[in-house]
Amino acid sequence: MRLPVAVVVGFVAGVVVPVVGPASAAQCLGAGVTSPGVPAELKAYAPARLAGLATGAGVRVAVIDSGVARNPQLTGRVLGGRDFLHGAADARQDCPGHGTAVAGIIAGLPEADSGVQGLAPGATIVPARVSEDSDLDDAGQGSSSAAAFAQAIRWSVTTARAKVINISLVMPGQDAGVRAAVAEAVAADVVVVAAAGNGGVDGGVAYPAGYPGVIGVGAVAADGSLAQFSQPGEHVDVAAFGDAVTVLSPVSGHRVVQGTSFAAPFVAATAALLRERFPRDSAAEITDRLLRSVDPAPGGARSAGYGFGLLNPYRALTEEAGPKVAAVVAVSPVPLARRGGPEWDRAGLFAAGGAGLALLAGVVAAVVGRGRRRGWHPATSGESTTHDRMPG
Repeated sequence: MRLPVAVVVGFVAGVVVPVVGPASAAQCLGAGVTSPGVPAELKAYAPARLAGLATGAGVRVAVIDSGVARNPQLTGRVLGGRDFLHGAADARQDCPGHGTAVAGIIAGLPEADSGVQGLAPGATIVPARVSEDSDLDDAGQGSSSAAAFAQAIRWSVTTARAKVINISLVMPGQDAGVRAAVAEAVAADVVVVAAAGNGGVDGGVAYPAGYPGVIGVGAVAADGSLAQFSQPGEHVDVAAFGDAVTVLSPVSGHRVVQGTSFAAPFVAATAALLRERFPRDSAAEITDRLLRSVDPAPGGARSAGYGFGLLNPYRALTEEAGPKVAAVVAVSPVPLARRGGPEWDRAGLFAAGGAGLALLAGVVAAVVGRGRRRGWHPATSGESTTHDRMPG
């Protein structure tokens, strides 16, 4: 049963949480401060290195979230989108900054005074606004529904013509309408990426990450260890930075956040890069490339916390997907981080030469089995550990 207005959605410290009953508007997030250095996540993912291979040019990425504000580093990168809260034709407003942070991780432009930017600065963001705490008032005008969520997914595919969809929101339960909308997106050859949830070890399977064909993303800290809040389960397919991530703030500047919400867009950005570099590949083939190129993580070729392993955008763009194999090759795990350093090295730290390639065969086998269960074949065709939620 859907709950269209009985539960309203609000943002607490930039993270969406369910709020029961009427709520007053929170103060909108303003400008942040410029972060002069290169954050750990970008030292690892090395966007300048990726730019020689792909920038996401020509790829539309739908960000289903709280809207996207006009931060200077997103100039020219964001279309008007759609506001499903009010039926408006422009979603370029974002009081809490959640959607702006997600969009910046994907397509933020480089800035002379900072090392903060997106992994796919050539991509085009199409915002679909489905939740915003500044709209909450005694009349419940800021409430959203699973029906609007499903509508936003369908709109992203049909009207927005997105080739990648990022969903950094989690529903408190399953919904038939949202599941159907996700299935339609997957059948339409769209890569769908969703946050795994911030419920920790007791969170269970989160949706829409748990729906067939969706890439579920868990969060890791700068040393490669699984973030305590990251929600493990069969819905997790890959892990990416999500703890102490530097993101764009509304208006200008940056701020530091945490959550699987901010791990998911690193994967969505990588999918955008792959869609540019391999334009003939289907969404299923893009997913296979992304998951076959992961770096090893604790738990072997597949684990509930890390999925198939740690995101490696450079390997995804440069390595050809290997042949499908029937057996998992036993390989000793590669150390997660350099001793004496709190952050990952540049892309490739987790895969040390031949060991990484050998483990890749095991990952392939796991991906094939997992992909068949999750429907990856073409359809013939910082702040809080409470996760972002949509009403069910």
